[in-house]
Amino acid sequence: MFRALIYLLPLALTIYAFIDCLNTPEDEAKHLPKIAWVFIILLFWIVGPIVWLAAGKMRQAPAGGRTPSEWHRNHRSQWVAPDDNPEFLNALKDENKKDESLLKDWEADLRRREEELKRRENGESPSASGE
Repeated sequence: MFRALIYLLPLALTIYAFIDCLNTPEDEAKHLPKIAWVFIILLFWIVGPIVWLAAGKMRQAPAGGRTPSEWHRNHRSQWVAPDDNPEFLNALKDENKKDESLLKDWEADLRRREEELKRRENGESPSASGE
């Protein structure tokens, strides 16, 4: 059992490091090009994967949900806080203008209805207002 573990553990480590290296974007590979890291991992069976895991890759959370696929690498979108997003701020301004105009229309309609109600209470006809 121990003999099998001596071979399976480095093999598993090599497979993990190889797949991790292949899935890493080129700009996150440190010190050497990614293809050089692949050869180091495969040629130096035990030392190569350990060196890759220790020093070959920038270890940080991926920005913007990055994946190794080429399409996503070329079409990254950075998250921007609403306070700093000009599109969001312009949309807020437009929404405020619409709300203000709607409020002015409602106030004008309310004034018209109040005046009409006062005329009715005073006995005037609604058509006498000049409409």
